[in-house]
Amino acid sequence: MALTVTLLNSAYLSGRCCRHKVLHPLLGPLLSDSMSKLYSSYRRPGSQPEKKPSWQNTDLSFKKSIEVLKTQLSMLKKETKDYLVGPGGHPFDQYLLQQTKVLWEFRSQEDLNKWVISSDVEIGGKSEVYLKLGRNNQAALLYGTLNTEVPRDGETKYSGYCSMRAKPPVGSFARKKYYDWSNFNSLYLRVRGDGRPWMVNIYTDPYFSHQKDDLYNYFMFTRGGPYWEEIKIPFSKFFLSSRGRVQDNQHPIWLDKISTLGFTIGDKVDGPFQLEIDFIGLLNDRAHTEEFAYETYEKTSQV
Repeated sequence: MALTVTLLNSAYLSGRCCRHKVLHPLLGPLLSDSMSKLYSSYRRPGSQPEKKPSWQNTDLSFKKSIEVLKTQLSMLKKETKDYLVGPGGHPFDQYLLQQTKVLWEFRSQEDLNKWVISSDVEIGGKSEVYLKLGRNNQAALLYGTLNTEVPRDGETKYSGYCSMRAKPPVGSFARKKYYDWSNFNSLYLRVRGDGRPWMVNIYTDPYFSHQKDDLYNYFMFTRGGPYWEEIKIPFSKFFLSSRGRVQDNQHPIWLDKISTLGFTIGDKVDGPFQLEIDFIGLLNDRAHTEEFAYETYEKTSQV
């Protein structure tokens, strides 16, 4: 009898703990933000805790739930239709012969809303970054001021960065989606900078949880001046890093599991910066045959 009561209590507790996992596929668009805040325990020193639990801010009205359900079903219908047509909604023969593809272009505020900007303010720094449409609404203008002053919290050792990152693609019912760039071998951009170097970051889907901080980087050097420049970066040039440290075990990018792309400036030079981006696309350069630009090492087997 005691064993039965113990099993029932454990089942009840596990049901309560996993209840959000059952509801998440249906109410993901309503609960995704709240769940991420609810299960986030880290808070920087000196920051004030939230007075109101985040789950109380969730709107669970019946009318809104019906509207969200209709939206998600329409997204699912479009995804199914594109899947039946071919990769990315294109016929298979067109997909194989595709040489270029524009991923992001900046012509309206809606295009800017697909991106997120951040800076060292998140860790107590003083850098500033802004994003707006450029002249004649023909480009994105990323500008701000870099400040390398370290916050006096007794914890942070380095500061001075600003970044811009695309929002990861999300499918119907808050499912994860990924970009498939396996049909291309180069990243192609048209930018106009002020002569400062930038880091281009590509985020991939981590296979294990300890790889969540892994990303691929390569440098983008802007020449400054009034003229636009077109930059081509082969994917074979990107190197693997984790939390700002280049990894010894290098391997090429998994181009079929791309999560998002971003730009970071952190050249340790205080002062203003700006970068204009016309478009970001992909290129299949048949003349580029390099598979990977860096040495790979075979690990010795454990005895």
